[in-house]
Amino acid sequence: MRFLILALLAGIAFAFPARAEEQVTTFTLDNGMEVVVIEDHRAPVVVHMVWYRAGSADERPGVSGVAHFLEHLLFKGTKTMEPGEFSATVARNGGSDNAFTSYDYTAYFQRVAADRLELMMRMESDRMVNIQLGEEDIATERDVIIEERNQRVENSPSALFREQHNAAQYLNHRYGVPIIGWQHEMYDLGLEDALEFYRTYYSPNNAILIVAGDVEPQEVRQLADTYYGVIPANPDLPERARPQEPRQMAERRMTFEDPRVAQPYLSRSYLAPERDSGAQEKAAALTLLAELLGGGTTSILTEKLQFETRKAVYTGVWYSGLSLDDTTFDLTVVPAAGVTLEDAEAAMDDVITGFLETGVDAEHLERIKMQIRASEIYARDDVSGLANRYGRALTQGLTVEDVQAWPDILEAVTEEDIMAAARDIFSARNSVTGYITAPKVTQ
Repeated sequence: MRFLILALLAGIAFAFPARAEEQVTTFTLDNGMEVVVIEDHRAPVVVHMVWYRAGSADERPGVSGVAHFLEHLLFKGTKTMEPGEFSATVARNGGSDNAFTSYDYTAYFQRVAADRLELMMRMESDRMVNIQLGEEDIATERDVIIEERNQRVENSPSALFREQHNAAQYLNHRYGVPIIGWQHEMYDLGLEDALEFYRTYYSPNNAILIVAGDVEPQEVRQLADTYYGVIPANPDLPERARPQEPRQMAERRMTFEDPRVAQPYLSRSYLAPERDSGAQEKAAALTLLAELLGGGTTSILTEKLQFETRKAVYTGVWYSGLSLDDTTFDLTVVPAAGVTLEDAEAAMDDVITGFLETGVDAEHLERIKMQIRASEIYARDDVSGLANRYGRALTQGLTVEDVQAWPDILEAVTEEDIMAAARDIFSARNSVTGYITAPKVTQ
């Protein structure tokens, strides 16, 4: 079966070019706004996105959650649009819109028919500078985000556990503060907090416009000049400097107890380097290491813990190098019935130790590389996904050239590269190990 899967994946890989180039054009407006145009003329649809290089990690201390709060508030009114009119106009024109906030960025997007692009630019550029907010808007939307936290975090032991785990991992960096905000600080978010963040970061020289779909670069340039190019740059845009992590010298452990926990599990994170512009090789090795150890049913942890020893019912390993500053390499094990968290952790550590001793299976690595090549090819069918790929990368310090080079960099990773990355990453002093479980019943 293994050889059959390998042959099928090889057929997929050779049916297409090893790396299909997207039709990407870039330019910068006079006011500093970057523009990326991704052409795809197969359907008369366009995705219009504005990404701001400002997320929750850019908040000043004491106002956690203000970046996400402002994202909500931008759907209120402007000098030319009534509250709710923006989304209603998009829907009336047959499109959809939304926004999202992360540690390193906030993005607003619409997916519409290609001939509605000018309308989207007119409205989006309007709310870049003309937001109109009052105390009533603040009170109403603050209640909304607090309820969102109640539903997504306070009602979820796993979400609360992850918050505590992240806070233990990052001793100094703002990545240790939840994107939605700490509950006690959210209650105090006010109008001036939101406006301060808006005035500081919502400017064309801190934004990236990405247009993907059935468009021509020259058309996008003309529209962007008309609607975004007239907005003045912010001459006082601060340098993007965050508090960095000190040298981490001690293993950290935590136990989170909650009576609502039905299935205990353990999670461990290691502080890890991110993808850096022009130097993505180490991140590529970590990406493949995560796939080898826990990327699917044929991964090492799954085979050893779920199938061979039956000590776990689930295992997973994740690494995402798309981060402006140091990120994490994460492992999770859900123990099988009758297996303690301590035994599951010991079994996980045995597998890691064994891997460090035996090294990479060349056939397994080649299979993963083929899967990645196939996924890169299929990803080109999703213009929203392409727009997101470039937006996330550019707001986190990478370039268009870095994005396009990434598949080849992954392909060039060797077994030795992966083992070197593994030996570097698995250092206890950079780790946080957490248990989530229900309280012990005492007689």
